Amino acid sequence: MKNMTRFAKAAVGSIAVTMALSGAAMAQDYEWPRLLVIATPGTSTGSFASTNGWGPTLQKETGTTVRIVPEDSEPMRYKRLTDREDVAIASVSASEMALQAEGVGGYASAKPMPQRIMWHHNDTPWGFVVAGDSELQTLEDIGKGGVRVTSGVFSPAIVAAITQALPAFIGMTPEEAQEKIEFVPASSYGENCRSVVEGKSDVAYCSPISSVLSEMEGAPGSIRWLPMDPANKEGWDAYLSHRPMTIPSKISMGVSTAKGVDSMTSNFVYAVPVTADEDFVYNMAKWIDESHDNYKGSHALATRMSIEHFRNFLDANPIPVHEGTLKYLREIGQWTEEDDAWNNAAIEKMDAWIAARNAGMKEAMEQGIEMNFENQEYLDILAKHTDGLEPFRSRL
Repeated sequence: MKNMTRFAKAAVGSIAVTMALSGAAMAQDYEWPRLLVIATPGTSTGSFASTNGWGPTLQKETGTTVRIVPEDSEPMRYKRLTDREDVAIASVSASEMALQAEGVGGYASAKPMPQRIMWHHNDTPWGFVVAGDSELQTLEDIGKGGVRVTSGVFSPAIVAAITQALPAFIGMTPEEAQEKIEFVPASSYGENCRSVVEGKSDVAYCSPISSVLSEMEGAPGSIRWLPMDPANKEGWDAYLSHRPMTIPSKISMGVSTAKGVDSMTSNFVYAVPVTADEDFVYNMAKWIDESHDNYKGSHALATRMSIEHFRNFLDANPIPVHEGTLKYLREIGQWTEEDDAWNNAAIEKMDAWIAARNAGMKEAMEQGIEMNFENQEYLDILAKHTDGLEPFRSRL
């Protein structure tokens, strides 16, 4: 090297620069879609706000045009992702994903389609909220009767939480719940939560991180949250039998009235259909992780999209993860053989639910039975085919 000519040195330098440039080019080799549509819950939710926080950074760094579509109806957001395919990614609670796979409630007549988790979105606290001047002091007070509780019909998961899990927690039978509780329907998340400060209902199931809760907290009389005693093991066991993806916890973020209240957490994820392109999912996972420092300040919930939070979530998650994400996690040493074992079991479970529901729909079609989630004859056929299948439940 000491005797190398000026020309040779220049040639070596040129090769080095070329190799570096080609390496950078290879890193940017993926051709991002011209338009990327991401569906979230409605405009009053933290999911919508936080996705709007990181979306512009993705657009700036990759050149893809990012469009965030608020869709309050959970069944419609599911349909747009899996059937209509006019959105590429959907923000959804893991609880809702489980119900979608199992065909619970409004999903019973929806087209069965396996989904996969692309990345962790946030660990959302939830609780039962009342008006500040409400006579209700505990959840058990609901059992006295004559109480109005809002049931968000836009979400089968919320309907299950209100009509099944809540009564079970306070020791009420389904018959007692129907007799003593007036379930007030709400067609959107905002309507669901505002009902308690508008005098339309006494109790609503909401997340304290939603913008609508800040609005409610500032209303005359403000709001309060009814605690869920962590020592009530019997109550929690009953609650989790209906909402098995929920994790008991103390609320640590959101509006000030909720902080420190014993309640629960429901993780939200970014979901994709099983048919999502592996290269697309891989590059999305890679970007979300590697660019986290660039967007984590855009919204409080964006901090929950770190690889550390995702990895912690995976330790309890029972829903399959997309192969594109697995490829990236393996690449950075965040996926193990033990993870392969539970993920493969999760895939088998989801495939079994989808196959059973398809078989039930086929039988109903052959018999000319209306495939409607309110048609008990149809539900009986589905139940026959899904009998014995284990529901999704957090791996606590």
